[in-house]
Amino acid sequence: MTDLVSGLALTGLMTGIVWLIWGTAGVPAAAGFGLLAAVLHGAAVALLKPALRGPVKRLMARWAMGMGLRMVGVLVFAVVVFTQRESVPPLPAAVGYIGVLLPLLFSEMRLLR
Repeated sequence: MTDLVSGLALTGLMTGIVWLIWGTAGVPAAAGFGLLAAVLHGAAVALLKPALRGPVKRLMARWAMGMGLRMVGVLVFAVVVFTQRESVPPLPAAVGYIGVLLPLLFSEMRLLR
């Protein structure tokens, strides 16, 4: 639950930064991709948590699945930006996705304590 709250807070922060830099044109892209990053990270953590106290092989498999989910987000980003360039500005969308995903990814380290 804290991952979702953190993801929503980071999405709001990144959307605000995009609004300050690019104005309202980039806000939907930043918000949408920030939410995508938060949801994918939440799913990745949900995959990882049950394997934390098990065998290392299972932990690594679950970790790899979570990283695969995050890569799906990168592919979605690429497809949307290349096919909808007029309505989805690439830089605000990237700020939304990466600005949310990277801090959440680093915060995942607390699970290993």
